[in-house]
Amino acid sequence: MSNPLFKKINIFLKVNEQTIDRYFNANDPAPVYKRQLSQEFEEYIMNYAVSIKRYSSVTFKLNCINESDKEFIDPLVHAIRRHFSLKKTIKEDEFRKFKKRNWWLLIFSLLIVMFFQGVMPLIFNVEHRIHSAFSNALDVFSWVILWKPIEKLIFYWNPFLKEISIFDKLINATIVTVGEKKDLKPEAVEFAA
Repeated sequence: MSNPLFKKINIFLKVNEQTIDRYFNANDPAPVYKRQLSQEFEEYIMNYAVSIKRYSSVTFKLNCINESDKEFIDPLVHAIRRHFSLKKTIKEDEFRKFKKRNWWLLIFSLLIVMFFQGVMPLIFNVEHRIHSAFSNALDVFSWVILWKPIEKLIFYWNPFLKEISIFDKLINATIVTVGEKKDLKPEAVEFAA
């Protein structure tokens, strides 16, 4: 049964001239849309990422009080998407290396097992007691050497796929701007990304 609390994840950000610099690395001299996100800001977003599930929809709700604050929306959204695109690319590369390394380890392990199961029994005569002891030891060795690559290839994919999915949801999150006016109720305007 799915928990309705995790179906919609809203990340609230206040966007104005005073707060925009807190979202970025203070030591980065690049233009606003190319700047690195600050560690505190990334931690703030990633705290929400813990609750992102497979069918969750993520929305960034940007609070702009003045009309002039809306000029900071596009660079901030671009920087957030760029940041998490890089993170997703890095995680996909790690996942590719993980799969490649474990497939090669499995192939190498199978070759060793085939060598020991096929060639080594030919060295010892079937009539000696050492043959049965050695055969049992080879069976145990075969299971031990094959266990880790098989375990990793079956059970360890999910953390990689979950992080890639989270980064993908943060990249493709809906952007909603909320403006407050003194006499009117807050208005919600969709921002086309």
